[in-house]
Formats: sequence, structure tokens, C-alpha cells
Amino acid sequence: METSETVKEIRSRTGLNRKEFCQKFGIPLRTMEEWETGKRIPPEYIPRMLAYYTRSIDTDNARNEIRNHYDIVEDAEGNKVVIINDLRFKSRRNIDWNTVEQCLKEYVGSCVQILETSDEIYIGKDFPDEYTHSKDTKSLKGANRHAKANASQIVEPMIKIAAGKTFAPNYEEKHVADAKKYGWYRYDTRFAIPVYNDEGNLCRYNIFGARILIRHDEDGKMYLYDILRIKKETSEPLEQ
Repeated sequence: METSETVKEIRSRTGLNRKEFCQKFGIPLRTMEEWETGKRIPPEYIPRMLAYYTRSIDTDNARNEIRNHYDIVEDAEGNKVVIINDLRFKSRRNIDWNTVEQCLKEYVGSCVQILETSDEIYIGKDFPDEYTHSKDTKSLKGANRHAKANASQIVEPMIKIAAGKTFAPNYEEKHVADAKKYGWYRYDTRFAIPVYNDEGNLCRYNIFGARILIRHDEDGKMYLYDILRIKKETSEPLEQ
């Protein structure tokens, strides 16, 4: 890629127009125009410097976007619920689970601490595939299947509010190597997804319960394996 294209691509990543970008980084507008059009070649360090600073902008924007996707509230009994503010997968039909899997790969390498127990839960490379293609996922229908697809955007806060820790030894042959010695832990968690009326206005939130399945590895760490048994609760929905 030519240097002029590199500079232009870096600017476009920030979402700033040329004037805003120049004001933010103290670059003369005419100079920026000539760099982007190829009339002048910027010094070699300029693209590297801009790429460094815009990575910080990208990270901050991504964190803000993730935060805006959810809120953690308490229901009438004082139990925590993660509320999804906007559905990533709006249609119940034709959910692209490969897209869901790609979204989940953003979590790989993360570590989340559960508030109730202070357990540290790591998210490994096996999680995205298991979440999207497990027997549990394939067995889900209708609203529950749709809920699991959308829960992919709130994995970390669902872990954070998890409660009701239980243990079970490993009985599955496929996990002899990675869970034989320390077994499995399960936690309960809850989340809510928005429901809209025919005019597209938010009218309520439906609450779903789920079980978080954790594999206790021989390295001593606890790894998220799947979020399963997602089921709509019969309790009163949260009103808007």
C-alpha cells in the first residue's frame, strides 16, 4: 500500500473527517490534503506515529461501544440481571452462527472475575466453537435460540454476575485430557433482551436464565466452556 493510501486509511479508521483529524493531531490541513492525494510524501515516521495514536482511539471507542451494549440491574428480589440494550441479531430466522462465532473470538484471552466468589474465569480458544456449534445450541428453538445468539455480546458481564456455584466430576471421554482431574463448575446467570412493538418502540424486556459451564484445567485455571440451558423465565418481564 502506498504511503498516501496508508495515511488516508489510518484517518478513516478514526471516523474523523480531514479537518477534524488535522485539528486533533496538529497537522496543517493543506499538508494532509497533499499527503492523502499523493502530491507530497510524508516522512517515514508519520504513518507509524499516526497508527500508534489511532490504535488508542480505536480501543477507547470499542470499550465505550461494548459498555453501551448492556446494563447490570437488580430485579425486585435483588438478583442481578444483564440487560442487552440493542440486539445484534434482530431476526429469529436464519441466524448466522458463523458470524456469532467470529464475534465470540473477540473474548479469547480475556479473564473475568465473578463478583460472588472472586473466581477468575479465563476465555480460551475452544469457547467460540463450543458456544455456537454444541449440542445445546443445536437443540434450542425460537426465542431461546435467538436469545443465545444475542447473549454472545454480553458474555463477560454474564460471567461477572454469576452465582450458585456447583461442582461435578468429569464423566465424558472427550474431556479426559483437559478436565479429568479437576472436573467442572456450573453457575447460574440471567440476562434480558428487549422486545419491540409493531412500530419499533421498546415495550419490555424478556428475562432468560442460563447455566455457565466452566472447565477446571490441570494448569489450575478455570476456563469458560459454554453457556447453556438458556430458557425464557416465566417471571414478570422487566417493563421499559
